[in-house]
Amino acid sequence: MIRQLDGRVAVVTGAASGIGLALVEAFLVEGMSVVLSDVDGDALGEEVDRLSTEVGDRVSGEACDVTDPDAVSAMADVVWDRHGGVHVLCNNAGVGPAGAMLDTTPSEWRWTFDVNVLGVAHGVLAFAPRMVAAGAGHIVNVASQAGLMTNAFLGMYAASKHAVVGLSEALHRELEPTPIGVSCLCPELVSTAIFDVARLRPDWVEVDETNDATQASLAEILAERGIGTDVVADRVVDAVRTGRFWVFTHDVTLPAALRRFEDLQAGRNPTGLV
Repeated sequence: MIRQLDGRVAVVTGAASGIGLALVEAFLVEGMSVVLSDVDGDALGEEVDRLSTEVGDRVSGEACDVTDPDAVSAMADVVWDRHGGVHVLCNNAGVGPAGAMLDTTPSEWRWTFDVNVLGVAHGVLAFAPRMVAAGAGHIVNVASQAGLMTNAFLGMYAASKHAVVGLSEALHRELEPTPIGVSCLCPELVSTAIFDVARLRPDWVEVDETNDATQASLAEILAERGIGTDVVADRVVDAVRTGRFWVFTHDVTLPAALRRFEDLQAGRNPTGLV
């Protein structure tokens, strides 16, 4: 547990928008120095400039593609050279492709897992060993409620987020004997641009046109029903302070997750929430 955040250092990936940006702002309020990382260099620069006018040199930015392990490792080197250590790492960068699984493409699967799963793994490998050696720290991996349940339109996304949940649970067990805590954030509907995947999707990713239509529908649902990112950030800050692993944002998450085990116990095929 890191009860005292003032004067500490945090690194947040996918930090130029959405939950990532809310985490940055929450950590800055707590008195931390924060390094923002994002693949969108222009958006990153704008947010760093904006925040710098409020907090000065406690904020900085590093453009980084989390799918590139060498780039993530180089970012870790820069952060250690600048700050001498990292106390909170938030592996937040992610994409939210949607649509029927039979309409997905191999390149879509590769990109989704490169960002959502390997991006988290690269962050862990680049930062966690140094945090263990320093003897203090907390790692927050951003999964999703889709990492604990499934539906018919987020199969590929759910598969990637299930992987993040499994990675995070195993990391928690591995680091339990050390001073490094681990949290797994599983948000449900949050008002972000997670489903606006075309914004940063590489040209080599082939997409069925029906899935892009699904993306637009889901984006509308988020805009109408999603909670504020600040609510999510506050829960993450509390989890870091208390050493809590599971971080949920909605009351529906726990019953949705338990449904699988109720099905297993009853010996029935997977069912949805009634």
